[in-house]
Amino acid sequence: MSGALRIGVLGAARITGRALMEPARAVPQVTVAAVAARDKARAEEFALAHGVPVAHGSYELLLADPAIEAVYIPLPNALHAPWTLRAIAAGKHVLCEKPFASNAPEAVSVAAAARRSGLVVMEAMHYRYHPLVRRMAALIGEGAIGTPVHAQAWTSWAIPDMGDIRYDFALGGGALMDGGCYAIDCLRLVAEQVSAAEPSVTGALADPLPGEPVDRSLAARLAFPGGPTGWFESSFTREGEFRADVHVIGDRGRLWLNNFVNAQEGRLRMISPNGAVASDEMASDLRRSDGDAADTTFVWQLRAFAAAITDGAPFPTTADSAAMTMRVIDNAYRAAGLPPRGA
Repeated sequence: MSGALRIGVLGAARITGRALMEPARAVPQVTVAAVAARDKARAEEFALAHGVPVAHGSYELLLADPAIEAVYIPLPNALHAPWTLRAIAAGKHVLCEKPFASNAPEAVSVAAAARRSGLVVMEAMHYRYHPLVRRMAALIGEGAIGTPVHAQAWTSWAIPDMGDIRYDFALGGGALMDGGCYAIDCLRLVAEQVSAAEPSVTGALADPLPGEPVDRSLAARLAFPGGPTGWFESSFTREGEFRADVHVIGDRGRLWLNNFVNAQEGRLRMISPNGAVASDEMASDLRRSDGDAADTTFVWQLRAFAAAITDGAPFPTTADSAAMTMRVIDNAYRAAGLPPRGA
């Protein structure tokens, strides 16, 4: 591959500005070369606003564009798996927004297609690539708090508009699908430092919309064989503040990471057994040779996506990893008495 990696965008979703357009300005290894929308006028409006040279009036036209080497998929949750499969069939590398699919069987089918293709197919768990999150994982792996015995995670988003697609069951909505996938993945990241086993759901409780199978809040307990127990709670609120925190309890100390989703704004604290603060770090405290820790999680993710394609660099948020998270999501819905999405 010569020159910058040419990425196309399927859809003109709001997240695209933060997740791709702004990061692309900081990552010279990539260029956003095209955008597609079902309404060409919308694609043209997006292209004009963001300086994208080509606007397509359908997703199919973008996938058929030989100049495009990779695609970013920020579509509604229910469309993630179908369009990832089409992108793979078209020979494009894929960066797909979380959650990776509507349910575990879909995710497994995408993972199988990804393995057969040899293409890079990455779930956009962007937070995993930030140095502050990697610092947390390293501390746990080095035994800084001893052996982890329990971990808890919380995510909360204020979504006042009840017409928001994140409340739409048919489009893969629900608090667990939206923020809960982050919480599950983060608990898995903690457990991976001592055990790579897949967690089981030992109990769950949901607060669904009246008369609807869509969760506005869901909490679940997890058990990692050979590793810690886990608990998470993910919610949508009409008002209130954003939250994305993880707390890890070890047999020789505790660790907090506040705002792990936006780790460039996060704070990592380690507490000794006597309650004293052993360390207190923010992204600005970290010195890196591979980039600026003040860069957003999305910038770090885009660097990793480009490196995986151009250099064959390994990456953690694989399609197989996403399928594991989707199995936990499906089992949490069942344990809470709600159907998995797409069921």
